[in-house]
Amino acid sequence: MSITTPRILSVIPPMTQLNTPYPSTAYLTGFLRSRGVDAIQEDIALGLVLELFSPSGMAAIREHVRAIPARKRSPIVAYFDEQFDRYSATITPAIAFLQGRDPSIGHRICGRNFLPEGPRFASLDNYIDDDGGDPLAWAFGSLGVQDRARHLATLYLDDVADVLRDAVDPRFEFVRYAESLARSQPTFEPLARALAAAPTLVDQTLEKLTLAAVDRSKPTMVLLSVPFPGSVYAAFRMAQAIKAQHPEIVTVLGGGWVNTELRELKEPRVFDHIDYITLDDGERPLLALLDHLAGQRPRLNLVRTYARVDGKVRYFNNSEPDVPFAEVGTPTWDGLPLDRYLSLLDMLNPMHRLWSDGRWNKLTVAHGCYWKKCSFCDVSLDYIGRYDGAPAALLVDRIEEIIAETGQTGFHFVDEAAPPKALKSLADELQKRNRAISWWGNIRFEKSFTPELCNQLADSGCIAVSGGLEVASDRLLQLMKKGVSVDQVARVTRAFSESGILVHAYLMYGFPTQTVQDTVDALEYVRQLFMEGCIQSGFFHRFACTVHSPVGLNPAEYGIKLKALPPITFATNDVEFIDPTGVDHNALGKALNKALYNYMHGIGLDEDVRAWFTGNTPKTRVPRHFVSRALSAQR
Repeated sequence: MSITTPRILSVIPPMTQLNTPYPSTAYLTGFLRSRGVDAIQEDIALGLVLELFSPSGMAAIREHVRAIPARKRSPIVAYFDEQFDRYSATITPAIAFLQGRDPSIGHRICGRNFLPEGPRFASLDNYIDDDGGDPLAWAFGSLGVQDRARHLATLYLDDVADVLRDAVDPRFEFVRYAESLARSQPTFEPLARALAAAPTLVDQTLEKLTLAAVDRSKPTMVLLSVPFPGSVYAAFRMAQAIKAQHPEIVTVLGGGWVNTELRELKEPRVFDHIDYITLDDGERPLLALLDHLAGQRPRLNLVRTYARVDGKVRYFNNSEPDVPFAEVGTPTWDGLPLDRYLSLLDMLNPMHRLWSDGRWNKLTVAHGCYWKKCSFCDVSLDYIGRYDGAPAALLVDRIEEIIAETGQTGFHFVDEAAPPKALKSLADELQKRNRAISWWGNIRFEKSFTPELCNQLADSGCIAVSGGLEVASDRLLQLMKKGVSVDQVARVTRAFSESGILVHAYLMYGFPTQTVQDTVDALEYVRQLFMEGCIQSGFFHRFACTVHSPVGLNPAEYGIKLKALPPITFATNDVEFIDPTGVDHNALGKALNKALYNYMHGIGLDEDVRAWFTGNTPKTRVPRHFVSRALSAQR
């Protein structure tokens, strides 16, 4: 296989996001072009949704619905069949509205007589006011027609997605598509069976879109970027379609999921449709691979690359330095349909909506994490452990190039944790150039974020930050090596909030040695943070021990024992463990998420936190005014 004049197509497989392109292809395309390589990109994930959620897609879905006996149809499938003419008539205007191309239809959507309303609309009952009035008036007021309609149209799409899942493909979801086939799967067998099975309507549509993209661009190489487990199955289906029609095209797999889970790969069948798999940052491995395919480098000198040789998996890793962060070039969105993305509004909380509402230019302030000590994090992996920054002037140069290309000034900085010094330098440079943007990103709640710095960041365009409060327990935060305390988080988050910056807290439960008492105390801290206006949004996730984290590498230090892993030939990441506390964290998690959902909507903040739990729950040990006193001590 030889390529002397490469033309590279980078694709985003389903599913990632619908409101904005996942940035991996933009990064790689920008880098390759900076090195003189002919590179293009397409978002097949968005294309798949737009194809299925269209009048022809509705008709194809209905054919599957009609094949299901009436007695076996789920409520949404039965409702879809009954209301099919309305779904067929409204899908195009609903999509156009969510794309921002037909805002006037929002008035009809708000009238509640235009879109068919299936089971997903039952969630609106949670918002009915005491007078029996408009259930969304409290959130949007009398003038928020566009936001109100966007929320209703999002529920409408969720209903149709449920029909797809129940009647066409049980694996379909907007984000976690066929996730179970790839997440920490020790063997390739489940994925192999799925790929060998008869294609569903979703598979057939995906194959058609993939081959059309190949026919348009005529690439010599296709890069499939898989950031999440929910992108893996579709990526393999796409590679399968490409190889069946164009065996001469080189297919390369990479991305966040690969970098995390395929570090012990031994399964040759993975390469039936994939020619090469690269680990960690793709720039250096791709340059080496292009040299190899051009006959300028022996295969032995490939960089962090898997291939199948004589029926066996071989890993090649010639030791070469990565491309410095300052030299990776500017991401480009050229080739992506920026006017076709969907601004969804699935949750009314103003901070929480940023992840799905609006199109953001995604950019990185620095490679890796400057802290890289948290014991639950995969700090041993390159994307976290190798910290590499760039001058603020260069970052603002990239910002200005992206604005010139896209015409949009909103940025989401996708760092593991953006460094305070780098953000201050960035704010200084933006001020120096008198450049107006809006931005948000992830940080650590560390004391360097003083009220003065928060004000400066707000002036530079910062509208929101997210950061890890995790367990909201000083004992466990210390065990995590988080480097923050609860009272410090309270002061930092208040500084952001008082600067007009929204704050989202990542929260965790089920950490080793965490007791029921710890969990109740954590929720009380969180309640007080909401009550004092320190945070506006949050998300509780269950702790998962990974093989690349300090907990997974040194479990005895955290008081746990790891369960034995099965023989690994494919993917590995999560590892189960035995916690001597014996706490039922699943039951606690339901209570935590219910409480948090209500707190984000301003409900239940005066209640005793024990009201959210079932059974005999201990009283919190946290003083009722702990956070307010911590804030007063600062003044």
